[in-house]
Amino acid sequence: MSTDFNGTWNIISNDNFESYMQALDIDFATRKVANLLSPQKIIEQKGDSFIIKTISTFRNYEVQFTVGEEFEENTKGLDNRKCQSLVTWDNNKLVCVQKGEKKDRGWTHWIEGDKLYLELNCENQVCKQVYKKVPPA
Repeated sequence: MSTDFNGTWNIISNDNFESYMQALDIDFATRKVANLLSPQKIIEQKGDSFIIKTISTFRNYEVQFTVGEEFEENTKGLDNRKCQSLVTWDNNKLVCVQKGEKKDRGWTHWIEGDKLYLELNCENQVCKQVYKKVPPA
């Protein structure tokens, strides 16, 4: 049985985000705004099918995928690139490899207790984010 990622998650820490955005060639003004945000993740999971929404007051991003099936991802609203993405399970972690013009790009999601961990990789930069689950209303 895979991990249940369903829920709404509020960011509580965001380490090395600036350097990660620089590795993606995101412009200065956008980086400054993005660093001020407190994004929320809404994850809808049905088995191996996922919809992950990242919501903020500046921009929203949504990605849909099925674990084990490669798909073309358009990172519109992030760094505006297209890449071939593949998400797989590594024990209880979701691991995404994104092939495109940037090297060593991807992310890993996992849960420990009421916290969602996200490591974003691009070239030689790693951004570590932690989210806390919002209790159901």
